[in-house]
Amino acid sequence: MPQELPSFDLVVATVGRSKELGRFLDSVEAQGFSRVRVLLVDQNEDDRLDALVGGRTLRLERLRSGLGLSRARNVALEHVGADLVAFPDDDCVYPPGLLERVAERFAADAALDGITGRAIDATGRSAPSWKKEPARLTDDNLWNRAISFAIFLRAGVVESVGPFDEQLGLGSGALWSSGEEIDYLVRALHLGARIEYDPSLMVEHDVRENDGHIGVRDGASVGYLLRKHRYPARTVGRMVVRPVGGAALALARLDGSGAGYQLATLGGRVRGYLGASRSKISP
Repeated sequence: MPQELPSFDLVVATVGRSKELGRFLDSVEAQGFSRVRVLLVDQNEDDRLDALVGGRTLRLERLRSGLGLSRARNVALEHVGADLVAFPDDDCVYPPGLLERVAERFAADAALDGITGRAIDATGRSAPSWKKEPARLTDDNLWNRAISFAIFLRAGVVESVGPFDEQLGLGSGALWSSGEEIDYLVRALHLGARIEYDPSLMVEHDVRENDGHIGVRDGASVGYLLRKHRYPARTVGRMVVRPVGGAALALARLDGSGAGYQLATLGGRVRGYLGASRSKISP
């Protein structure tokens, strides 16, 4: 008798989007995978999602939370009951067959605690920073091998790690308002979880335009995480100095905006690292 594949709870926080969320839900329904439920955390102040979610065959539980990505996910974590948990964005798209492929990987390897994939745009391309070879994640190599909407974890790992750090994530109100998924994975790894990066598992998401604001925000989040998790001095030095090289390369190509982004990232990492020392850091 064939082994039953594990089930999924997809934790989706949403605010201000309708068309994009509808596209994502359509992609989940198109998977043809029956053992999936969407835990939809609605942060809108109106009822714009009523017509969007009504009448779907997809199993969907609608929850409410205040603003903040990590806050929303923490509300949903209290309702998790499936074997596997994922954290898709409300504006990403699951390619056909993704959930079945992920479920088969977990079913075939009982010691596997998590999988990360990579982001692609609508043309199937990834940013150059994504690594091309599979790897077992460590707290030193995960920086370019994980993004929230392409992370799949066993529910037991999620239970052990606990809630997201609400100082991280969009809407947190802190300077370091991204990187919540990296923090979550680092915490899982420190608990002994075995998480594999598989670049053949891809999730579609629009590629953002990098600017100074994003550089400061994401840089500050990296600095915060380096301090929070007490990374060694050699890692801190490497991560802080890396944008200097990026700025030099951009200037060599006469790319002023690229150089500005790299320098903003540098400033953000320094500010995040120093700011974390004065902040009440969550476990």
